[in-house]
Amino acid sequence: MDRAASAPRGARLCLRPLAERPRCSIIVPCYNEERYVESTLRCALGQRYPEDLLEILVVDGGSTDRTREIVARVAAEHPRVTLLHNPARIQAAAMNLGIRRSRGEVIVRMDAHADYAPDYVAASVAVLRRTSALNAGGAARPRHRGGFQRALCAALSSPLGVGGSAYRDPSREGFVESVWGGAFRREAFEIAGLYDPAAITNEDAELNQRIIEAGGAVYLSRDIVAHYYPRSSLGALARQYFAYGAGRARTLLRRRKLLSLRPIVPFCMVTAFALLALAAALLPAARPLLAAASLAYAALVIAESLRLARRASSRDFPLLCAILPAMHAAHGLGFWAGLLRGARGRVGRRDAERLPAR
Repeated sequence: MDRAASAPRGARLCLRPLAERPRCSIIVPCYNEERYVESTLRCALGQRYPEDLLEILVVDGGSTDRTREIVARVAAEHPRVTLLHNPARIQAAAMNLGIRRSRGEVIVRMDAHADYAPDYVAASVAVLRRTSALNAGGAARPRHRGGFQRALCAALSSPLGVGGSAYRDPSREGFVESVWGGAFRREAFEIAGLYDPAAITNEDAELNQRIIEAGGAVYLSRDIVAHYYPRSSLGALARQYFAYGAGRARTLLRRRKLLSLRPIVPFCMVTAFALLALAAALLPAARPLLAAASLAYAALVIAESLRLARRASSRDFPLLCAILPAMHAAHGLGFWAGLLRGARGRVGRRDAERLPAR
C-alpha cells in the first residue's frame, strides 16, 4: 500500500494537525502480572521518545501477587512511572481511569504481558500523523515461552484459528476494523467516548467500532511492532475464548450491528452442530448428516493441524488438534451465553461517556 495513506471511504472527521512530537501517555492496565510487568515497564521506559514528553501510568486492579511491589520499585527509580489503583479490576475500567488522569495528546495502550519495540511510541505517532486516524496499532504478534504457547502461536497464525482477522497479520497495512492495543489521539475519547466500563472482553473492538461509526478511522501498520504472550494451558485458552464470544455478543447487543460477519462464524458452527445433534436424537434419518458434518470438520482440523505442525514442530500436532476445536467451541458457546444475558435484560444500548474536551 502507498505510504501516504488516504482516509477510508466514510471517514468524515476534520482533525487539527498533530504535532511532530506530541506529549504521550502510556497506560498499562494489569492484574497479577508479576511475571511480565517489569519487562513491559522496561520496554516503556526504553522508548526512543523525548522523556519529558512521555508519562507511564500503571493501573492495577488490586493484584494479589508481587505486581504492585514490582511497579512501586520501578516507580521509585523512575518518576515518569505512576501506579494507580483500579477498584473495578477489569481492563476497560483501568483504561478509563488512566485516560482521565493522563496529560497526553496521544494515549498509548500497553498490555502487561507483552514486549514492545523501542520505537513503538514513535512509530505510532508517525502513523497517526500520516493517516489522520484516531487509533493506530500493529498486528498481534504472539510469542511463546513453552510448548503449549508454541502450538497456540501456530494456531493463531491460521485462518482456521482466527478467521482471517486483519490485526493478526503482521504483513497487513491499511485501514481496518480494529487493532491490537493501539495509540489513540485524545480526540478519539472526546468524540467516540471512553471504553465500555463493564466490558470484561472485546472492549477494544467495541471502542474501535464506535470510532468508525463516529466518522473516524483505525489504521493497522507494519511499522508498529510488539509481541504478546498468549495463554499457557488449554483450560485458560477455553475460558479466554468463551469470554471473547460473550464480549462479541455484548458488542452486537449494544451497537445493534457488527462491522463484519466473521465474529459470528463460531456461533453459527456451534448452533448448527447443536441442531444436527438434536435432529439426530429425534430423527434417525438425520444421523448420517451429523456424522458427515462431524467427519468433515474433523478432517479440516486434522489437515490444518498437520500443515501448521510441519511449519512449527511435529510435536505440536496433538495440541493443535485440541486447540483449534477448543477455540471454536468456546467462542461459539460464549456468544450464546452473551446473547442469553442480553435477553435477560442485562445488556442494552447506551451512549458511552465522553472525555471532556480540553
